[in-house]
Formats: sequence, structure tokens, C-alpha cells
Amino acid sequence: MSPPDEPSGKPPGKPLPPGQYVPRGWPVLHYGPVPKFRPDSWDFRVFGATESGGQHRWTWEEFERLPRARAVGDFHCVTKFSIPDNEWEGVSGSTVVELAPPHPDVTHVMVWAEYGYSANIRMSDFLADKTMFATHRNGERLTPDHGFPVRLVVPHLYAWKSVKWVRGVEYMVRDRRGFWEERGYHNVADPWNEQRYSYQEEEGEAPPH
Repeated sequence: MSPPDEPSGKPPGKPLPPGQYVPRGWPVLHYGPVPKFRPDSWDFRVFGATESGGQHRWTWEEFERLPRARAVGDFHCVTKFSIPDNEWEGVSGSTVVELAPPHPDVTHVMVWAEYGYSANIRMSDFLADKTMFATHRNGERLTPDHGFPVRLVVPHLYAWKSVKWVRGVEYMVRDRRGFWEERGYHNVADPWNEQRYSYQEEEGEAPPH
């Protein structure tokens, strides 16, 4: 894990969430090693409370052919750096929901990645305009240390929700915590409200223990 760079000294072009700064470059932070991408065996699955009760699956070649979306969005790390105005390209959360419809009772999704890493988000966050499974940033393929081949991007939440090396989505009819949420991080993760840690949670923001 690499520490964030020092602030660049350049004032950001727009307001940042409380406590955030703009670094030089795009710092790399993650838990565990960078996984090796094996296109022949890689797949993307949607499972859990689907409308059909079955599982949806795409190979890497099939995933690459899914409808593409582009959006400009910020990147806010809970370690306090922010990178404004990234141009993301990939498959939107709404496209995944169209192709793999959830049961009407679904309220949350768990996003699963290599090594069993996970993060939970509300369905409303998953369907937000700029939420996508990104393959490119600023016109270039993601690098392995930034989540190649696919990472979730949820620009309006802290970036531990923007899961690297995604392999699947689980539809859930009740919320439960993901990897960092089980280890003391806020269940919702709104940077504008500085929702960094679980002790800040209010009633209705987290699943029952």
C-alpha cells in the first residue's frame, strides 16, 4: 500500500468535500496483492435475489461488448485525497440492472471482487447516473494497480465503495456490511457528510447487528 502524495498546492477548480485535498497524480491504495488477469477464465456474475431466481454471467469477451457509458465524476478517498473530474468509461450500473433484473424487493447490492473483497451500496447508489463498472479512465485502460480489468466507480461516495477487480454483483433484499464496513467504516460513505467511520452512523444508515 502506497501512502498518498503530498497536496499539489494548486487550488481545486471546484469545492471539495470536507477534509479533502487534491494530490499529485493518482495515489494507489488497496488491501492485498494485485490479482493476475486471466481473460480465458474471467467472468462477471449477477446473482442473489434476481427477478428470474437464476444467475447471469458474462465472459470477458461478452462483457467487452456490453453497451458503454461515459461520465465525468470525482474520486474521493477516505484517506482524504480527492481527484476531480475524471472521465470514466465502462458499463453503467443501470445497464447491468436492465440486463439482469433484480427482484422487486431488492434494496441493496454487494459488489464482489477478487480474493473475496466486498462492498455494499444501496440500490439507489448503484443506479445513480455516474455509477459504472469502469474499464477506462481519461481515455486509457485502467492499470492493474487501479483495478484492471474492471472496477466499480461510485463518484458520489468514498472510494472504498469503488471496488477494484470486480467479479460480480449480489442483489440483496436486506442490507449487510461489506469488507471495510465490517472493520469500522461507515455503511453509507457520503464524503460531503464526512461519513468515514461506523461510530458516526445514525439510525437507518446501517443493517442491524
